Amino acid sequence: MELTISSLADRPGMAERVLGMADSWPAFTVNDLVGNAHYPRIAAELPEYVQFAEDEHGEIVAHAHSVPFALDAEGRGQLPARGWDEVLTWAFSDLRHGVAPDTVSAISVVVAPHAQGRGLSARMLAAMRDNARARGFREVVAPVRPSAKHLEPHTPVEEYARRLRPDGLPHDPWLRVHARAGATLDSVAPASMTVAASLEEWRGWTGLPFDTAGDVEVPGALAPVRCEPERDCAVYVEPNVWMRHRL
Repeated sequence: MELTISSLADRPGMAERVLGMADSWPAFTVNDLVGNAHYPRIAAELPEYVQFAEDEHGEIVAHAHSVPFALDAEGRGQLPARGWDEVLTWAFSDLRHGVAPDTVSAISVVVAPHAQGRGLSARMLAAMRDNARARGFREVVAPVRPSAKHLEPHTPVEEYARRLRPDGLPHDPWLRVHARAGATLDSVAPASMTVAASLEEWRGWTGLPFDTAGDVEVPGALAPVRCEPERDCAVYVEPNVWMRHRL
């Protein structure tokens, strides 16, 4: 597949098409309140950190979002246990207060459903790294959502993340893409994203009854969802894995 990779800063007129591209995220994952508050701001306020790919027919087939932030700022220094949510909060707090960033964090790499399985995720990860390097950064970090963890929702994420194949590469396919690009595993973010909602909302997102107290296995979830019928709510806390790319 021949690709043309651009940024929204260079081609702002493409924003609607890029953001409107089909994806395959489970419905509940796009209902994280922190993500809903900050993710759309990347294209609007940091368009130079949104790369997208067009195929030979001009169709948008993938995009990548990232954010600059100050990892070495006072009170930080380590990649946060609240992963994706926290790094988004840090990035836009830094932007608002004029804090100079020293690191770029990946936020998402999304490939259109019909174009998956063709290596586009690795291409977009490379584009994100190249963009950060061109802007003078020396490191990209990524709160990685392991792509096959949903098949083992009860396996502790620390155990899963450190599982290796005989060739020494990670067992998980998406972690493996990062490792092949030169990334190393830093730590686990046990509470990278939190989705808390009413049982009616969860039923609408999943088609499951959500009528019994306890852990519920939800297709696409990396860990069980905790259901509490007496409180009419269920809570999903998603773990991610921090990977570090030295540039």
